[in-house]
Amino acid sequence: MAILSSLKRRLIGDPRASGELTEQVLPPSLGLPVFASDTLSSAAYATEETMVVLALAGAGALSVVWPLSGLVAVLILIVVVGYRQTVRAYPDGGGAYRVARANLGERAGLVAAAALLIDYTLTVAVSVSAGTAAIVSAFPEIAPARLIVGLTFLAVIAVMNLRGVRESSVPVAVLVYGFLIVMALMIGLGIAQCASGCREVPFTQTVLPDVGGGLTILIVLRAFATASTSLTGVEAVSNGVTAFRRPAARNAALVLGAIGLIAAPLFAGIAYLATRIPGVVAFEGVERTVTSQIAAAVFGQESVLFFAVQVATAAILFLAANTAYADFPRLASTLAMDRYLPRQLSRRGDRLVFSNGILVLSLAAGMLIVLSGARVTLLVGLYVVGVFTAFSLSQAGMVRHWLRQRTPGWQARIAVNVVGTTATASVLVIVLATKFTVGAWVILIVGPLLVWLMTGTKRHYDAFDAAIQHLGLRREPRRPVRVVIVEDRVDAATASAVAYAYAVGAQSVEAVLVPTGARRSDARERWRALAPGLEVHEQASGLTQVPSTAMRNAATAAAAEHADAFTVALVPETRSDTWLDVARRHRIAQRAKAALVADGSVVVTNVVAPIGGPGPYQVIEPVEHHVVVLVNRVHQAAMRAIAYAESLQATSVQAVSINVSGARSGEILSDWQRIGLTIPLDIIESPYRSVVDSLRDYVEEFEPDGQHTVVTVVMSEFIMSRWWQRSLHNQSVLQLKSTLLFIRGVVTTSVPTQLTSLDPDRLEPGDEPRTAARATLPR
Repeated sequence: MAILSSLKRRLIGDPRASGELTEQVLPPSLGLPVFASDTLSSAAYATEETMVVLALAGAGALSVVWPLSGLVAVLILIVVVGYRQTVRAYPDGGGAYRVARANLGERAGLVAAAALLIDYTLTVAVSVSAGTAAIVSAFPEIAPARLIVGLTFLAVIAVMNLRGVRESSVPVAVLVYGFLIVMALMIGLGIAQCASGCREVPFTQTVLPDVGGGLTILIVLRAFATASTSLTGVEAVSNGVTAFRRPAARNAALVLGAIGLIAAPLFAGIAYLATRIPGVVAFEGVERTVTSQIAAAVFGQESVLFFAVQVATAAILFLAANTAYADFPRLASTLAMDRYLPRQLSRRGDRLVFSNGILVLSLAAGMLIVLSGARVTLLVGLYVVGVFTAFSLSQAGMVRHWLRQRTPGWQARIAVNVVGTTATASVLVIVLATKFTVGAWVILIVGPLLVWLMTGTKRHYDAFDAAIQHLGLRREPRRPVRVVIVEDRVDAATASAVAYAYAVGAQSVEAVLVPTGARRSDARERWRALAPGLEVHEQASGLTQVPSTAMRNAATAAAAEHADAFTVALVPETRSDTWLDVARRHRIAQRAKAALVADGSVVVTNVVAPIGGPGPYQVIEPVEHHVVVLVNRVHQAAMRAIAYAESLQATSVQAVSINVSGARSGEILSDWQRIGLTIPLDIIESPYRSVVDSLRDYVEEFEPDGQHTVVTVVMSEFIMSRWWQRSLHNQSVLQLKSTLLFIRGVVTTSVPTQLTSLDPDRLEPGDEPRTAARATLPR
């Protein structure tokens, strides 16, 4: 654990406090490269991919590259103007998702969100693949290793973003501005040279013959759809308005305007030179990119500036992924806060970035890169559908917005968005019609599937809250505690478990032994030597009943006999240094704990002790026993956890709430006072937003050693019957138990509440559940 933590700190740096968030916002000078790299980088490959499409009709078809590029440049300006109005109207970010949901309804908002999530993932995959192609163009000998190159740069970009937006923005700015300088030199000098006669490409390469299937309207439309990839990333600013320095909306609009004024002439300039310079070719099998061919003709193949263009192009193509990394996690966080995605995506990590969103994006993009072999042509067919879907819904939503608001000047504003809606919707139709058979059909399947998953997630969270509300909120009485020790061996941890059972004042203590392998011969005798007065039941395991199942069945049977008591399944475990050691040596204990918690009918306690040698062992009760109840929300499950904590024989009982955001802590304190709970409540500030670290520091203040002092951490835990529902809850509890497992003298206890009839399919959005969820609480 310590090694992993040290490696993490070396890669991404030390944690940042929540109070530093205001220092992480970006001025326009840094916001431009962060949010514009995707749009600007598109110029490096959009012209080439357009030429690849037109090559199907022969060399003569390349004459339409320039007119198509001019049309796309106009489209860029139209979309930029439309989104400038969006960022002013919706300064809290969310872009197309917020606009469409507010004005066109929930389903339209989710369609826009799904389209953007898919587009951002493709942006990373396409950008890294295009950057890899640029490197291969400069160094053709590394072509066989293109996949390794692509994945390596993906990992570098991911780590850079995990370190923080502000920190990553400085190197991004240097590289983006460097790219703009060398490209401006190349385009400016190239146009000047062409005034008196363009230089030829110095490479010896195959020339595209002037034969083909003929230039048809379908090929022209497909080429236009491919050229429209230049618009990817324009919407990024509208999703990340909150990343800008105040006034955020004004600065975001300023950056958007700058993107339009730079991207349109950049794309048009490259397209112009590609059609004017003799020898520039682009079709399947040509390793050198169009940009590298232009640079070689303008600067010379051996020129420093030629290599500068390759390096700068590769850099910005890799960094184009940075735009997606700036927006995907923010959009995912917005969706998670609206309960459409797992709530783990809503939280900021150590460095004040949405770390979980960054990791999800990296994993998804990495899979696409592997599947495509890091080749742009195989990915570009999937591209653009998502972004133009979002464009169209956003612009249409803004039309509805102005019709509702009718603020001064609304007529001119609505005219802008009507033009934007018409233009982007037309392009979307063209893209779907021309790219359907080359990959767009995949997006038409994945998009609705993602909308369905987000809708299901929202319905589940709504049903979950309704189920908790149905449980009510009442104080639970103290109850007798009965302990069942379940174990497959007898060792030092067993002695600690027996001592703990006596220390908590259990009304009864019994042991269930499920020995395996060589332990079967003397297990009962070792138990009797350890605790002569302890009742022991030995059970055999086999093909029909594995040890963990036998342990669970024994504990639940004991609970059924004493419905008026808390039945505790006590699982002993010897201490390990790493999780690898835990997985290797404690598989039965881990499976038993999982099975017992999933059953939900007993309290599950894990006692961990150092390895004590072959024995004999002594049962020595601790002098001090402190109980800490973790409370993140006051509901009936928390009441049961508190009642269990108060039922234990302890030196002190203390409730703890970790204040991460502040809002929930006030709610907890209010409910605490309203119910009249007498157990002391500590609200701990967590400036680094880590429940795990804050609770660990709090527990260690008691100085637990496992002999003189023991600390029991009690946590309530909801149990659901479906595996996918479980993945949406209790992740913090799992992290806490995993961390506390390695702290000597700390005992973890789960008080599960099983929601046995939670069914999100029976809850309509906005309605109360038709049938109330029933809860089964541990006895």
